[in-house]
Amino acid sequence: QVQLVESGGGLVQPGGSLRLSCEASGRTLSSFAVGWFRQAPGKDREFVAAISWSGGSTYSARSVKGRFTISRANVKNTVYLQMNSLTPEDTAVYYCAASYSVGYIVAGPINYWGKGTLVTVSS
Repeated sequence: QVQLVESGGGLVQPGGSLRLSCEASGRTLSSFAVGWFRQAPGKDREFVAAISWSGGSTYSARSVKGRFTISRANVKNTVYLQMNSLTPEDTAVYYCAASYSVGYIVAGPINYWGKGTLVTVSS
């Protein structure tokens, strides 16, 4: 069993940056591919980015490509999402997810979900 806890959300002005963290407990996160998803008010949850277990491969949604970067530190059992050039359209609850491959992160099934952290982009 893996428990995922997101942190780093908050209020930021348009054009600003935030770094989200996803820390795992229970099992080593290095066994899993990890992804970030987000759900804006009134919208479906959507894929944001994913990273392979080794960190050697990353994938991003077109809407965040060039602005968001996913990375991982397996020694810390943590995955990060660096978010730059934020816009109000990035406002959402951001969720961390783990599964056995990047393919499963993108297409399902997801094995483990965190409870989310709220990011609000507003002036």
